[in-house]
Amino acid sequence: MAKKSKAVKKAVKKAPAKKAKVMGKPLEKVSVDQLLKKAYEPARLAMIYHPFYEGKIEVVPKCAVWDFSAFAVWYTPGVAEPCKAINKDKDLSYVHTNRWNTVGVISDGTRVLGLGDIGPEAGMPVMEGKSLLFKYLGGVDAFPLCLGTKDPDKIIETVKILQPSLGGVNLEDISQPKCFYVLERLRAECEIPVWHDDQQGTGTIVAAGAVNAAKVVGKKPAEMKAAFIGAGAANVAISRIMHLSGFKWENMVMCDSKGTLHLGRCDEVRAGFKEKLFMCENSNKAQVVGGPADAMRGADILVAASKPGPGTVKPEWIKGMADDSIVFATANPIPEIWPWEALDAGAKVVATGRSDFPNQVNNSLGFPGIFRGTLDVKAKTISDTMCVAAVMEIAKTAEDNGLNENYIVPTMDEWEVFPREAAAVGTAAINEGVARVKASRQELYEKAEAIIGRARKQTKMLMKTGFIRPRPKA
Repeated sequence: MAKKSKAVKKAVKKAPAKKAKVMGKPLEKVSVDQLLKKAYEPARLAMIYHPFYEGKIEVVPKCAVWDFSAFAVWYTPGVAEPCKAINKDKDLSYVHTNRWNTVGVISDGTRVLGLGDIGPEAGMPVMEGKSLLFKYLGGVDAFPLCLGTKDPDKIIETVKILQPSLGGVNLEDISQPKCFYVLERLRAECEIPVWHDDQQGTGTIVAAGAVNAAKVVGKKPAEMKAAFIGAGAANVAISRIMHLSGFKWENMVMCDSKGTLHLGRCDEVRAGFKEKLFMCENSNKAQVVGGPADAMRGADILVAASKPGPGTVKPEWIKGMADDSIVFATANPIPEIWPWEALDAGAKVVATGRSDFPNQVNNSLGFPGIFRGTLDVKAKTISDTMCVAAVMEIAKTAEDNGLNENYIVPTMDEWEVFPREAAAVGTAAINEGVARVKASRQELYEKAEAIIGRARKQTKMLMKTGFIRPRPKA
């Protein structure tokens, strides 16, 4: 068990423990039936609101149209001049067009949320939702592009062909192990930043939560035993970014569907899954052999990124963890274990991917700010160094507000986290030498704050004036 540190306790002194509240009541005073009804309510409302609005995003002008003569400037004949300028210097496409702020949200629909391979059409609601979050939280103009192919090489070729129209690419819900191959090649071969949110995004926000949860329970990341249930794209990336944030490979034990990854399984995974091979060779110093219960025994922190629950993680497994244990149940739409079950089993801090429970470790806290910072410095890539900068800024934002076991990361409505994150990421890109634009951290913060503020005000204005209709009664 990791030793408690006096130093890390300072971060939580000003924030005394608070009881988790759901529906305005302490969690322990809400019945399981009430909790379940609340948990399934977003699904009910989604089937009413989605067809009512017929989609979540649309294209609107951002330039002035003073009268019909404006089209002679914005289109022919005036538009020929910026075309000729870009022809001489293609980087001017970032100046004369909205390319600088445009991101493609690209998926083949093979691993959508916890639903699996449901196809590109069925994945569109998720990609539209992603685009909405990009705009409202990061001021980024994102557009869903669901592809009618499962061939990784065709996905790679499509993204490369689309580069002249995009400032960046967010890969989403692509099955593993091909998602690793697609990301690796695109990062190496593209001139614009490409990232996979199910890898880097999930890794960033969970690592930020883990850093702060360690402070709440008074433990040092470098001494903490970490168990991982699931060995897919999310947990592989989470483990990597947690390692870069202070946790140690040798203290990690990861489970796939066949059990723990250890040296005895190297030959088995060598052929088609080099990420699992890395874990076999570098993690699990104690060579724990067995299943999830064995991996979790004595662990200080659990990160589950597996199949949706409930029941994927058993309460009795949590009872076998160390004192003051931390549980991240990240599956969507239903976490691997309900938060109240994990707390009853002895967990001190519990986080999920859902907004209707405390401690939401959702990618929405990461990608809007990370892309905002990346686009603002016109970075060529999104590196792990940039992700770790985001980890520390997300963690610091929550710490500045006062940590406790029910508050380890900011909430989405604490929107200062996004410009802070953008400034940290942009600064990291500049320091790493992958940015095309240089600016001070304060300049990056002010620019991000203005862009994000404009997006939020624009949405509220459209709602106030009725151009976005009020939601229907449900």
